[in-house]
Amino acid sequence: MAEKIFDESKFNGQIAVILGSGLGKITSTIKDSISIQYISIPHYPQTTVEGHPGELVLGTLHDIDILIAKGRFHYYEGYSFEEITIPIQLFSRLGIKYLIITNSAGSMNLNHPPGNFMVADSHMDCTFRSDSNDPEIRSHSIFHDPSLIQLAKSSAKKLEQEINTGTYCWTLGPCYETPAEIENMRDLGGDAVGMSTVPEIVTAAKLGIKTLTLSCLTNYAAGIARSPLTHHEVVTNAKKFDKNFSNLIIEIIKKIDQ
Repeated sequence: MAEKIFDESKFNGQIAVILGSGLGKITSTIKDSISIQYISIPHYPQTTVEGHPGELVLGTLHDIDILIAKGRFHYYEGYSFEEITIPIQLFSRLGIKYLIITNSAGSMNLNHPPGNFMVADSHMDCTFRSDSNDPEIRSHSIFHDPSLIQLAKSSAKKLEQEINTGTYCWTLGPCYETPAEIENMRDLGGDAVGMSTVPEIVTAAKLGIKTLTLSCLTNYAAGIARSPLTHHEVVTNAKKFDKNFSNLIIEIIKKIDQ
């Protein structure tokens, strides 16, 4: 897989970005871009979810070599934990040192309304794949790099954007959570919820990649929102907030490179 990327792009960067549902405007700012479809990469999984085009975009952003994954894989699509983290393994072989993981998430915190952005300083695995015990908050620096969190905060301040920190909760999906499940995650300390990201965080930590996780809060979670949730609504709202979100990512990338 890595050989194909090197052959087609001569990539020599250290920064990668994974884009969540409906988030993709940043790729329009990349110069000398090359797109590599997932389907053309040997032994690479394929995306099946709306808002995940399924391509790698490589090029330069303010003269910084950058790799962006437009589309990710989810456990509920039938993939194993190892399969949904193949992109992280590929990034490591390509020499990536810094990873920005993004997602479109539901807010469980009334102080973090839709349209705001959240930096994850911790996460919880709420999938109950291993046992039925309450999930624990994981905030170690190997998962959530403190220096990158500070860069995100200073970047948002420069852009005069509202940004919060909080705990991201991973659920299996594809069904949205019930109000009772949301209440339980809130009681445990959760602030935002989604169906991805944590496997990528865990794998990046094992591979020694410094990681920053950013959530675009597209809606309130079940029980907080009055209307039923749909994935189409999430994607639509993500596109509404994507311009500011992309500007934030660009500013962070510039600071990482300094």
